[in-house]
Amino acid sequence: MITVNIKEQEKSYDIIFDKGEIKDLKEKITENLDNYIVVISEKVDKLYGKDLGFDKSVKFVLKDGEDQKNFKNYKKILEFCAKRKLSRKDAIIAIGGGVAGDLAGFAASTYMRGIKFIQVPTTLLACVDSSVGGKTAINTDFGKNTVGAFYQPACVYINTKFLQTLDLRNFKTGLGEVIKYVFIEKSCHTGEDPSLINYLNENTEKIFDKDEKILENIIRQCIKLKISVVEKDEKESNLRKILNLGHTYGHAIEKLTKYKKYTHGECVVEGLHFAFDLALKNNLIDKSYMFFMEDLLKKFDFKRLPKFPMDKIISVMKTDKKSAGGYITFILPVDYFFVKEFKFNDLLNIEEG
Repeated sequence: MITVNIKEQEKSYDIIFDKGEIKDLKEKITENLDNYIVVISEKVDKLYGKDLGFDKSVKFVLKDGEDQKNFKNYKKILEFCAKRKLSRKDAIIAIGGGVAGDLAGFAASTYMRGIKFIQVPTTLLACVDSSVGGKTAINTDFGKNTVGAFYQPACVYINTKFLQTLDLRNFKTGLGEVIKYVFIEKSCHTGEDPSLINYLNENTEKIFDKDEKILENIIRQCIKLKISVVEKDEKESNLRKILNLGHTYGHAIEKLTKYKKYTHGECVVEGLHFAFDLALKNNLIDKSYMFFMEDLLKKFDFKRLPKFPMDKIISVMKTDKKSAGGYITFILPVDYFFVKEFKFNDLLNIEEG
């Protein structure tokens, strides 16, 4: 178990690594709940619905896909909460990937001005990233996660048995986010030497075999890195921005392709290429670090995405949440495993953030 301490809120919550059977999970999650609803991914419901054992009357089954994180489903969930007569002492449970977690979390943050929210991530991406840290949101026509709130869960349950049924593409989208952590490890100020890169290199074959012990160790390492940042900066006013490495460009690709052509992890990986290339052009890193990044991504069999018209990319990036005053904000590498924030007004003129 890992405990998260959010100093700004004087709040803490536990991340529980559950090694039991999935059929026993419901009892653990709902032990102290009188009333609740479950927002569950359609795919997860088909695979594990019977084992989880939640009654149909409490389930809001959410279709899969980033485009489902919208106002329409947000409204439906709030109405479902009201229909189920949830009060402030009750809970919304999210079971699925980042889409289910982000949407359910945002609904929990606003229903009755905030009710309990429990995360059960079922993808590698959600385990290492979206289920921890309190970011909740929906997408709009103007961009990804443009409406949302910082709202911490009451607890997070992680069971790596869910990961065994992930197809290779969705498994790799989580690996894309894992690899991002490699390049920010020193910036997280944990006081420890970077170790994630060594662990990935030593266990590549077992990772693709979905060895549960190896996956749990990777998830633990990534979560500890994220917590070391979130505990210091919950609302992304400073340090937490480093978690966005690869995301400004990656989110632009997702938006341009309407969230349907590429996975989040694939777009983040392409964002890493963009960030390293931008850093190299501005003499922030040397070619050896660029080659190091490219070799690691090749080792995990990530392919390059097609190039997109830069004028369209820039137009979308200017609407990114982290951009302001005509500047586009990027997190760029400046040394091995260390990054900084920089601002650009035309991708040529650089200004340190």
